[in-house]
Amino acid sequence: MLKNREGNTVPQVTFRTRRNHEWVDVSTDDVFKGKTVVVFSLPGAFTPTCSSTHVPRYNQLTPTFKKHGVDEVICISVNDAFVMNEWQKEQNAHNVTFLPDGNGDFSRGMGMLVPKNDLGFGNRSWRYSMLVKDGVVEKMFIEPDVPGDPFEVSDADTMLNHIAPKAATPLDVTIFTREGCEFCVRAKGLLNDTGIQYEELVLNRDFTEATIRAVSGKSTVPQIFINGDYIGGSEDLDQYLGQSIAA
Repeated sequence: MLKNREGNTVPQVTFRTRRNHEWVDVSTDDVFKGKTVVVFSLPGAFTPTCSSTHVPRYNQLTPTFKKHGVDEVICISVNDAFVMNEWQKEQNAHNVTFLPDGNGDFSRGMGMLVPKNDLGFGNRSWRYSMLVKDGVVEKMFIEPDVPGDPFEVSDADTMLNHIAPKAATPLDVTIFTREGCEFCVRAKGLLNDTGIQYEELVLNRDFTEATIRAVSGKSTVPQIFINGDYIGGSEDLDQYLGQSIAA
């Protein structure tokens, strides 16, 4: 049974990090002393659940966490500094701080180091998240101790709901564009002016006309989708934003 460490201090360890091609030692106090920190720890860099869901959502919600008193959001994994740095780049997750626990010292001290020999991983961290204030664990969400890699409670939304139950989460916005499209520029300007973050997919770079037709039945751009709903083009977006602000 994995032990909940709420009320205990985090382990005193040294994280061996790489910055600008130099080794930089980061202590537990450097990370946690005098700060409110959200930590999420996971089995391994570049692994499916960690890459597709765990990291991206924490990265997306980090600005919201910071609005509600969190100083830093940290991802810890039993991987070396080179791997963690490359994973952060690949994920484009620059809102989150990636800390390498290469020897498993922190995970071991947390009582979360578990054998993953069946996968050829050796010892890795169990998946969990925690809220740490001035080095003391205030809240932990530990995945159930069952076979496999459960992912039920250590997600970013569960942690945010604990910290700020009424916090508004950012919209999920994707805009399909093409280079030289004035209406695409206008649509992006509308989103920027209202402070809405979005993911842009560019025709013939990120998708083809066949893709956008398969998604919406139309080949024109821009096309904007918000929280899974098709909004339309720039004029439709302007109307949508006007209604949302009025509401």
